[in-house]
This record gives sequence, C-alpha cells and structure tokens, in this order.
Amino acid sequence: MMKKVLALLLAAVMVLGLTACSSGEEAEESTAAAQTTAAQEETEAAAETAAGETAEGGETAAAQEGERTTFTVGFDAEFPPYGFMDEDGEYVGFDLDLAAEVCARQGWELVKQPINWDTKDMELSSGAIDCIWNGFTMNGREEEYTWTVPYVDNSQVFVVAEGSGMETKADLAGKVVGVQADSSALAALEDEENQENLDLAASFASLNQFADYNTAFMELEAGSIEALAMDIGVANYQISQRGGGYEILGGNDPEQYLATEQYAVGFLLGNDALKDTVEATLMEMVEDGTFMEIAEKYADYGLVEAVCLGK
Repeated sequence: MMKKVLALLLAAVMVLGLTACSSGEEAEESTAAAQTTAAQEETEAAAETAAGETAEGGETAAAQEGERTTFTVGFDAEFPPYGFMDEDGEYVGFDLDLAAEVCARQGWELVKQPINWDTKDMELSSGAIDCIWNGFTMNGREEEYTWTVPYVDNSQVFVVAEGSGMETKADLAGKVVGVQADSSALAALEDEENQENLDLAASFASLNQFADYNTAFMELEAGSIEALAMDIGVANYQISQRGGGYEILGGNDPEQYLATEQYAVGFLLGNDALKDTVEATLMEMVEDGTFMEIAEKYADYGLVEAVCLGK
C-alpha cells in the first residue's frame, strides 16, 4: 500500500515539474516575442518620423540657398581684367566686382578663391568653390555645367610684337605660338569641327602651352614665342600694361580673329537653385544700371563694347 502512495506522489511531482517547465518556456517565448514586436514598432516609428522630417522639414536645394551665408567664386588670378591681383595685393577685376555686388544684395560674404585653371572642374565638383566666374567660355561646354545667361561677347585673337611683319593669320605659318593650357584659345585651335583652325594650328612650327598668360607674355617678350593666342580683353589689358610694343594681329579685323565666344557664370551641373539666384540678381543690376557702371570701370579694356547682357 505504501509503495502505491509513494508512486502516486512521485507521479504528481513529475507532472507539476513538467507543467512548470512548460509554463517557463512559454513565458520566455512570450517575453521574446513581445521584445521583438516592440523593436519592430520602434523601427517602424523611427522610419515614419524620418519620412515625416523629410517630407515636412527636409530642405530642397532652393530652401538651402535661403540659408547661404558665403559665396565662393573660383577664378584665375592672372586673367585681367576679369580677375587678377592689383598693386596692393588685392584680388580685383570685372567679374569679381560683379560677384561682390551680387553678394552685397544677397547678404552673402564673398570668398575669392584663386584656382589653377586646369583643375577648375575638380574644385567645383568637390564643393571647394560654388561657381567658376572668370571669363569662362560657355560655347562648347553647354552640357557640362549649369550656366547663367551670357554677359560678355568675347573673341580669341593673336598678339604679336609691333613691327613683326605679321598682319594676317596666314603669316603665322612656321612660327612658334603660345597659348594658355586648358584655355578657350587652345580649344579653338583643337576644335575638330573647325578645319580652318586645325589647318592653322598645323602650320605653326610649334604650339607651346603655358600655365598662365603672365608667363606666356614673358616668353613673348623674350622672343621664345612669336605670337600668343588669347582672349581679346586680356590682350588689350596686357598690351596697355606694357605701354605698347605689341598689337593684336589684324587690328580690328574680325576675319583675323581666331574665334568668337560668350562668357557666362558656370555652376555644377544641376545646381539650378544657386544659378537662378545669381542670374536674377545680375538682371536686377542690369535694370538699375549697376552692371554697366561696373563695366565702365574697365572701359580701357573694351568691356563696355563687349558686354552683351541687357543690350
């Protein structure tokens, strides 16, 4: 009899143990499930919050422009009269004056950032500069940048020493010609769609490239090169600064020019918001006469005749 009682008691204990284990496992599973659900809910809530912030508080490029405090202009510091260093060591020029007026009207601080012309694309794409504003030719580059409307009609010409005996482009055959690297003049001489210019370049004894026009003019003065291809505005400035001794090949005959082109302000492709702001401000300056007042400061370099915005 006693054995039967002990057996029943043992069976009862085993049942209770199994029930307790089962309840513990179920409790743990229930707790784990609750934690998983809570985590999922937190993730979904965070995602919804982020989406809400993007939809309601996420700023477009245009909105961000409203918070701008500085405006960094990339320019060639040896490209007068558009951008250069004056006798006081200050960066000045027509384009920098225009940029300064735009900044004054927008409440921005102008940051003048001199750059190597052949690295301008890297400077722009990296965000080191906001735009390229320095006698920047838009022709042939229309799809590479976001542009303002053009503001200067420019020409590419050849500068030679007075009394050189060269009067037309044909006289450049067999001569050593200089040009700035990655410049519009070089692009014109290498334009595969302009056979006349290709033939002209092929007639040179050599075409030497220089980092900047100051160095190139030194070579012209030394006689290391016999002609220099460059922008007409820069040519007029360089000739005037040297008190003569040089002339534009063919004088005022457009037939002897290398090419004609237009200048505009170039922004990173797709940066329409900043371009629109700058362009609208330039148009305001045209309407109230400020644009032409700035151009008249550089009248000796032909800028009054060259500007096309507002005409």
